[in-house]
Amino acid sequence: MTNSPVGREIDRVDGRLKVTGAAQYSADYPAPGTAYAHVVTSTIGRGTITRIDAGAALASPGVLRVYAAPDPRLKLYPVAPQFRGLVENYAPLQDTAVRFHGQVIAMVVAESVEQARDAAALVTATYDAQPPRTSLADEPRVPAGPTVSGSPSNLTILAPGVESIDAALAASDVVVEAEFHQPVQHHVAMEPHATLAVWDGDRVTVHAGAQIPPAYALLLSQRLGVLPQDIRLISKYVGGGFGARVVVWSDALVAAAAARELGRPVKLVLTREQMFTLVGHRPHLTQIVRLGASRDGVLNAVSHESDAEMPVVGGFNVTPAHATSDTLYRTPNLRVGPRQVILDLPGSRAMRAPNEAPGAFALETAMDELAVATGVDPVELRLRNYATVSPATGLPWSSKHLDECYRVGARRFGWSRRHATPRARVDGQWLFGVGMATAVYPATRHPASVRVRLLDDDTAVVSTATADLGTGGWTMVAIAGADALGIPLKRVTPEIGDSALPQGAPAVGSSATHSTVPLIVGAAREAIAALKQLAVTDPRSPWHGANAEDLRYEEGRLRAHGRSMSFGRLLTALGSRGVDATASGPGGAPAGYAYHSFGAHFCEVRVNRFTCETRVTRFTTVADVGRVINARAARSQLVGGVIFGIGYALLEENPLELDTGRLAGSTLADYLVPVNADIPDIDVHLLDRPDPLLIGPLGDDGGEVGTRSLGARGLGEIGNVGSAAAVGNAIFNATGIRVRDVPITLDKLL
Repeated sequence: MTNSPVGREIDRVDGRLKVTGAAQYSADYPAPGTAYAHVVTSTIGRGTITRIDAGAALASPGVLRVYAAPDPRLKLYPVAPQFRGLVENYAPLQDTAVRFHGQVIAMVVAESVEQARDAAALVTATYDAQPPRTSLADEPRVPAGPTVSGSPSNLTILAPGVESIDAALAASDVVVEAEFHQPVQHHVAMEPHATLAVWDGDRVTVHAGAQIPPAYALLLSQRLGVLPQDIRLISKYVGGGFGARVVVWSDALVAAAAARELGRPVKLVLTREQMFTLVGHRPHLTQIVRLGASRDGVLNAVSHESDAEMPVVGGFNVTPAHATSDTLYRTPNLRVGPRQVILDLPGSRAMRAPNEAPGAFALETAMDELAVATGVDPVELRLRNYATVSPATGLPWSSKHLDECYRVGARRFGWSRRHATPRARVDGQWLFGVGMATAVYPATRHPASVRVRLLDDDTAVVSTATADLGTGGWTMVAIAGADALGIPLKRVTPEIGDSALPQGAPAVGSSATHSTVPLIVGAAREAIAALKQLAVTDPRSPWHGANAEDLRYEEGRLRAHGRSMSFGRLLTALGSRGVDATASGPGGAPAGYAYHSFGAHFCEVRVNRFTCETRVTRFTTVADVGRVINARAARSQLVGGVIFGIGYALLEENPLELDTGRLAGSTLADYLVPVNADIPDIDVHLLDRPDPLLIGPLGDDGGEVGTRSLGARGLGEIGNVGSAAAVGNAIFNATGIRVRDVPITLDKLL
């Protein structure tokens, strides 16, 4: 294709719908006779409900039902064992146990939103309360489960003759040991979680934000006790997910069950405060990193241990050393050991770069401390310990240009002008400092399917049930389809976000693009093959009786024997509306290699000498993420990830009341996230180096359109990995004060 859209600055194909308000999010869908729900949540952290008084609520205007725990009218069931990690381990409103502060204990359904909300405020409960378990320090610790890739989370590698990681550290010339603390953090997506459930007999259509629409529908079917084919999940537009919309939470379950029992559609939209307790959070975490090195900064030992909350209702298994300390740097001695603490807290969940963001903050801060201790420049220190194979597995990388990220980033940022001595650069009231850190994120492919349909109006439809969380999924599907078919972007219609479509790649783990793009290529090739076969077998075709191998497809046209015809014109001549094909992939990638994306962050801050107010003034990120599909969306995703990192470093914290289990900062007035005034212009550079091993399933034979694959990897999360450490390292360079507990607030610098 002469003018392929791949790698160019492409506007979002769904952009106009969103800015004009025409895009329908889950709460925007209408349904005749809709009733509205509002949930009531517990005010204790652990115990048993002894009584719920719903009399005043039932007597309120417009109230249709009050469901109070335990309520046998809402029939909910367990899920199959293999899916238990994607749901909480209890069914809401089915018993009287209170497992965390903020658990759903009742739900009011009324004729209007206001009537449901006002009546819910009249519901009261009494409890037999017990002290909740909330402290990482006081509870027994157990080894963490397997990593997200399925490998054991505990790993020890020792050089010959070395008895233990402690012995390796003791034998090192320089040792850095540091402890890091991370509080509870939240996804705070712009769109509140919302559910509209509409039953038609035994079949139900659910509108809800989902990061994996087919899995969401399957989990709903099991919880509701209906056949999978009787559930349709529509999730076309989603206002942010970051991991919170992977799980089927209690709100969707009680709304769908109430709609069935009531016999009319039910819509439930969580309040912002309820979002802080009912739809997951990043677990609070303690990490200890120990680095041993020679005097010139060459690593001899890396140890990374952690203790993370595991809510009693289930949650995300945090293994912060996975894909950070077991991946980034060459070392002969390596030990990673994550542990969990079972606590009475709301269910936790993966949150953008769930292991890698906290793990990189600890590791990359410790590496900066090692640079100070050895007197080696932080960039040079990382180059001296550059890993040419995976430290954990010994496998070579599929593609790695991290050294170029360091050099390009240092040049763009002006790193050579750095003052190594803290507090060396002062301008009036402000201390200036710079810091840097490394970014890394796994490149994982998931099973998926894509259908490509060529239509008689010379357009094509590319269909797959992946989700777009605002990340650009609609446009990615359109771009890859246009490139694979060699036709203009405006002639491709993407279809996504519907469980009725072919199984889409999960919008998790920065995997949607490089799981989907090769299958779009494959489906396009198969659709072209079907078109050729139709052209040589239909008597109405000008190529009837010819050999299909003689036909060549180029830029939406078939050519052979001196004739040329667009696929739309051919289909019209044959009386066919269209021809389609589906390609499916099992996930994974060629064995024998390690697959990651890489990057480097460079940050400048200014810190007020008197108040210790901190402002980020410059930021440069260089990323090696394989082939770039949409340069505009890719840059936007990396900028968004860096903003996440700045929030992680400076602002985000929800204080946990240890005696009650209450998350005390559960409003956007108390839980601070970055706003425009907190963020400078962020310089992002993409190396755009295709990964030669991520080109399946077809390979790249250089032939006609429909045979090319692109070597793309994911990038939605890597911007959030290491960016917080770059901020913290810059603060140290400005002030000489090392802060290891996030957020780095001014009181910690005073």
